[in-house]
This record gives sequence, structure tokens and C-alpha cells, in this order.
Amino acid sequence: MNLYFRLLSFARPLGLRIPKYIVFTLLSILFGIARLTLLIPILSVLFNQTPAEELEKYTRTPSFTLSFDWVLHVFYHNLLQWRDEYGVFGSLVFVCIIIVIASLLTSLFTYLSNIELAHIRVQAVSNLRKGIYDKVTRLHLGFFTNERKGDLMSRITNDVQEVESSIVNSITVFFREPATIIVYFIVLFSISYKLTLFTVLVLPISGYIISGIAKRLKRKATESQESLGRIVNMLDETIGGMRVVKAFTARDFVFRRFAREVDHYGDVNMHMARRNELASPISEFLGIFFVVCILLYGGSLVIDGTSELAAAAFIGYIAIFTQVLQPGKAISKSFTSIQRGLSAGERIFQVLDVTPVITDKAGAQPAKSFEHSLEFRGVSFAYGETRSGETRSGETRSGETRSGETRVLQDINLKIEKGKTIALVGPSGGGKSTLADLVARFYDPTEGAVLLDGKPLTDYQVESLQQLMGIVTQESILFNDTIFNNIAFGMPEAREEEVIRAAKIANAHDFIMQTEGGYQTLIGERGGRLSGGQRQRLSIARAVLKNPPILILDEATSALDSESERLVQEALTKLMEGRTSIVIAHRLSTIQHADEILVIQQGRVVEQGSHEALLEQEGLYKKLSLMQSV
Repeated sequence: MNLYFRLLSFARPLGLRIPKYIVFTLLSILFGIARLTLLIPILSVLFNQTPAEELEKYTRTPSFTLSFDWVLHVFYHNLLQWRDEYGVFGSLVFVCIIIVIASLLTSLFTYLSNIELAHIRVQAVSNLRKGIYDKVTRLHLGFFTNERKGDLMSRITNDVQEVESSIVNSITVFFREPATIIVYFIVLFSISYKLTLFTVLVLPISGYIISGIAKRLKRKATESQESLGRIVNMLDETIGGMRVVKAFTARDFVFRRFAREVDHYGDVNMHMARRNELASPISEFLGIFFVVCILLYGGSLVIDGTSELAAAAFIGYIAIFTQVLQPGKAISKSFTSIQRGLSAGERIFQVLDVTPVITDKAGAQPAKSFEHSLEFRGVSFAYGETRSGETRSGETRSGETRSGETRVLQDINLKIEKGKTIALVGPSGGGKSTLADLVARFYDPTEGAVLLDGKPLTDYQVESLQQLMGIVTQESILFNDTIFNNIAFGMPEAREEEVIRAAKIANAHDFIMQTEGGYQTLIGERGGRLSGGQRQRLSIARAVLKNPPILILDEATSALDSESERLVQEALTKLMEGRTSIVIAHRLSTIQHADEILVIQQGRVVEQGSHEALLEQEGLYKKLSLMQSV
């Protein structure tokens, strides 16, 4: 129940939604049952089945009291007046008019209650989907290395969709259907408490059988949602990597893997369907069985004359009781949906309940500017470890290394003065990109501290700190939008002249003007309609527009051809003017003019100095330079 109420809490603010839903639902139930209770006067009064002395009291105008007896008295009083004035057929018309009005009001209040329910559903689903999206975008980068992208997408889309169905069904199952059963049983008790007591004793048998079926559904529902997440992940990987699939003629391989998961998903859902569909015929059979029992038991009392019920009242009782079976069947049919929704809710909360590793500590101040220097002071880092004693499942505390785990960075001491360009070179996997990630505070060091103007980065608010930085990576991260919006990404107030100026600095303006729509040209998913060099220059233009004091360039030209590299390098040179830059590069020709070059190997700074000074040493830098000059 805690999970259900937590899901429902996302429907806030509810305002008067729940009270209005309850009122409309109760009114629809009351008018619905009124249609059936009218069967009794039709059968008894119209066909002279009611004793004359009992009818006599209904000829007098009743005094108002807030009770069911007063309503019944008013109805019988008017019915008898119609019979006396218009005859039996006229009174039949009167009853039919009342039934039509009751049916109309039942439909009206059912519609209004469903509208309130739709508001609750839409509000809850919208808030839930926005909540999980907001949480995912706030999580640190390390979270995404351990999670499948397709599975996260499935949680935001498919799992939330399952929760939507669950919320609707659960509200009706927890309120509307039970309320319907309760109201109907109140009426049944008022007609014959003996017969209704007999009914109450046998109905729990049906509930026990159906609840036993429902208990076995939740585990399979969870398995179904996890399988669907894997299917979405496979689709994302296959479509995103179609070039590789084609190049390695791996279509049959990926198809077989996909088909196995789809078959597994089908088997799980078939298993659930067998159990769920079993609930409906069981409830149908038990319902008919109970009706037959009531017919035999109650009918025998009526025939023997030992029952307080007349024949007409008994027939009306049976008609009302048959309607009790409908909400019971609706409850049984809802079990699968509810279990799937609750399982989906658990998967969603697994993400919502993740505690972000990178957060603003109490009292963190905004980083308003960069004045003096960036400094690494005794910095070590290993993926999987956390700071300040925080741990997650399977991880170690700060300063400890799990068995078999290699630290990415070890005891880094470095000071970068404002306006200087520092280049990081060395073999792949040495820790260059990780060092840059620590500057942007995508991660926090395991040991030591990174300082901005003498204060640890943890003393600053994360978003304000990242506002001081511009990042251009090897992979150009572009979005399926216009060129203009990609350059102005995250800067909605940017003016057109500012965007054009940034594009010119990035050597992008000329090719932009050659496109069909200029700056309003759609570039496709991940910029697929542009070349690699064009995409990279848009990324540079984005950084130029942001105008950050600190610049991080991570292999920004390594994937380009010579001509594209020349254009991009020219743009980067313009971008780096007057900024503090951290440049990661494999091509040493692009960083020869750096103020200082750090050679990083196995997480340590093994050489440090200018290009000329490093060439004079018989070290790794000279070896790399000779290899690239061949």
C-alpha cells in the first residue's frame, strides 16, 4: 500500500479532485441501484401483489425526513396517484420515465467521475515522468556507466505507462467497486437480512480464490518489465549502431539475440495471461453458483411462506444481487494490471531513490568568476569509490580500493594559472579524460581536492561551477533541432547576431549559409545530416557563444580528416585566446604551443614541461613524438 500511495502522491495538487470523484461516484451508484429497485413496485403494485392495507399508508402525503423510507414513500405515493388517474398503463409509463431519468443521471455522474479520474491520472503520470527525467538529468556521470540507456528509456516510457493504468484501475478497485458492492449490500440487507447474511457467508470463498491467483502475478510482472527494458535497450543499440551491424554482416546475430528476448517477453506475458484469465471464468462461475444457491434457498422460503419476502421482492432481490457480481468481476480483471503497475512503480523508484553522488553541500556558494588558478592537490581517483564516507551497494569507502580495482589517477599535483594552456598527453586509458572530468566536477576525487581560486570545488554550487566551463569533446553532441538552437543550446536568450558571430569564429558560418535553411536547417538525429568536421565546428560555436573562462578540449580533432582538422584547429585557436584551457590530445602537433604539457601514464604525471623541454628528455613524450613523425 505504501508504494500505491507514493505513486498516487504524484497526482498532487489534487485540490477537490478526490472529494468530487467520491461524490460523483456515489451518486452514480445510487441512481444505478434506483433503476433496479424500481422493479419491485412494478411487479408488486402494478400487478396487485401488495396487500391493500400496506398500500393505504402510501396514499397519504409523507412528512419530510432525511431517510430512505421518505424517498420510498414519496415514490409510492406518486405512483398510486398516477395509477388512480391514468390507470395501470399510465403508472407503468410513470415508472419508465423515472427509470430513464435515473439512467440518465447514472450516466452523467459516471462521466463526471471518470473525468475527475482522468485529471488525477494525467496529473500523476505527467509529474512522475517529469520527476524521473529531472532525477536522471541530475545524476552524476558514473551512474550512466552502470545503467543501460535503453532500460532507463523503458522506465521513463513503458514503466510510467504501466503505472498510468495501475493508478486508474487501483482507484476504481479500491473505491468505486467496493463502494458499489457496499451500497448494493445495504439495499439487499434492507430487503432481506436473512438472505443477505447467507450470501455474505459464501462470497469470501470467491475472494480467497482470486487473491491466491493475484499473489503469483507480481513476480512475473517485474520479470516482464525488465525484459521489456532489455528489448528497448537492444533497439537503441541496434539502430544507433546500424553502420557497424551492416559492416560486420551481423544482422542475423543481432536478430537472434533480439528474437530470444522477445520470445522470453512473450512467454512471461503468456504465463501472466493464463493466471489472469483464470480469474474471470472462476469469478463468473462462482457468481452463477451463488445466484443458483440464493434461488434455491430463497425460493424455497418464498414457496413455503416462511420468508418475509413476497415473490416480487424476491425477484427484485435476485436482479440487484446479479449486479453485485459485476464489480467483483472488475476487481478480478484488474489484478494483472495493478501488479504490472506496482512492479513498474518499483523500477521507477529504483531510479528516483538513487542518491546523487555529486551534490551541493550545505552552505555551498555560487562560483561567480574565475580569477587566479585551478589546482590539483594530492588528487587520486578510482571509479566506484565515493567521498565523505558515502557508499553504495558493492562499493568501498574513501581511501580503500576493492580487490582487483586499479585507480585511474594517483597523487596528482598540478596548478594551472589563469590564461594558461595546459596539454594532457599519454597512452589511452592513462586518466587524461578523468582528470578533465574532475575539473568540471562530473566526479569528485577519491582523495585530495581540486581547487578553484584556492577553494575546493565542493565549496561551490555545481551548476554555477559548470557555468564557468566550456567543453568540446571528440564526439560532437548535437540534437535533432535547428543549427541555431544547437549553437544556442542552454542559452535561450541568445540573440541572432551573437549566434552568427560565434559561428564565424568557429569557421562554421560559410557552410551554414550553404545549407537549405541556413541557421534554421534541421540537422537530424545527432547531427547526422552534417559531416564530422561540420558537427565539430557547431560544438565549438556553442562553446564560443557560452564564452566561458575555462575551456576543456577532449580529443576535439582526433576523428577528423586533414582539411576538417585544419578548419577546426583554426576555430579552436580563436576559441582559446584569453582563456584557461585544458587540452587533451593524441596528435602532438596540435599542442606544441601549449604553455605546459603533462605526460600522464597509468594515472600518474610522469613528465612535465614545454614541448621543447620534453623533446630534450629521453622520455615517453619524445618516444610518442618520434612515432607520430614517422
